[in-house]
Amino acid sequence: MVSPAQSLTQPEVIYPDSDGQPMANNTEQFRWIVVIQQNLDWLYADDLNVFVAGDLSTSRTGTTTR
Repeated sequence: MVSPAQSLTQPEVIYPDSDGQPMANNTEQFRWIVVIQQNLDWLYADDLNVFVAGDLSTSRTGTTTR
């Protein structure tokens, strides 16, 4: 029985810049996003390996960050 050859190239992955939705639907949600972001920022202030942001869409593949 012969099996089909497997492709050695990986398909291109498309990473969206945004989901098209607003960051928060109302002021209360926005305040909670800011409170959480600021507390995480404070918690990791001394760790240079941590970056904290609100509504930042990032994807990591290999050594490339998009």
